[in-house]
Amino acid sequence: MKKILMTGFAIAGFALLSTAQVRMPAPSPTQTVKQEFGIGSIELTYSRPVAKGRKIYGELVPYNKLWRTGANAATKIVFSEPVEMGGKKIDTGSYVLYTIPGMDSWEIILNKGLKNWGIDGYKESEDVVRFKIEPRKMKNKMESFTMAFSDVLPESCNLDIKWAKTLVSIPINSIFKDKVRAQLEAAMKTDKKPYWAAAQFYNEYDKNLPKALENVTKAIEANDKAFWVWIYKAKIQKEMGDKAGALESSKRSMQLAVEAKNDDYQKINQDFQKSLK
Repeated sequence: MKKILMTGFAIAGFALLSTAQVRMPAPSPTQTVKQEFGIGSIELTYSRPVAKGRKIYGELVPYNKLWRTGANAATKIVFSEPVEMGGKKIDTGSYVLYTIPGMDSWEIILNKGLKNWGIDGYKESEDVVRFKIEPRKMKNKMESFTMAFSDVLPESCNLDIKWAKTLVSIPINSIFKDKVRAQLEAAMKTDKKPYWAAAQFYNEYDKNLPKALENVTKAIEANDKAFWVWIYKAKIQKEMGDKAGALESSKRSMQLAVEAKNDDYQKINQDFQKSLK
């Protein structure tokens, strides 16, 4: 009898050991997405449930109720630099992203409840921002719940939520101009003055063409052979209405590009000069 009991325990122990060694695929796998944005980055961590033939919105995900926006733990989003969402400045840091899906609009919520499991522990008092987005219908069905960044530009991007045939695009704006401007002003007091970076900033982001022209001219004085800077100056001059000056700058860029055997910038200058006629 004792032997039989010991054999039974051994079999049970083997069964438990075998079960412990089995690794199955996660039904809602976790994904982390990191996107460079502005002068920083956004990192998103969420779980991805699968439709499996179920009706999603209105049934699996009820309308007009708080949702963790995925499965398992609440969706987490981390900003390394301040951004703007829903017309409000969002400071650097980590947040939880909740949503309230609706047929005609979704409510987007950033919340401080980082220790929450799903919606458990949610407190409205910890909301940082709330705003509404109109959902759109997609042509093709998305089987797995998906969140991704789209239309990523230096000053704006979208965080897309896609599942079944529903798409919700959350606009995010970067806030970096004041910080970069301060960095440039500080760097201009040093021996290595960033004229080239300043020219790009004042032209592309600050829209201050006279200051952009001033800095690009000084960048050329520091490196007269930089054909890419010459054509950049030409484009600023054209924008300011100085076509004659733009042509001369482009001719100098072309000459230097030929000497450097750079076919790309030769073509760029050819096309630019045609645009001046």
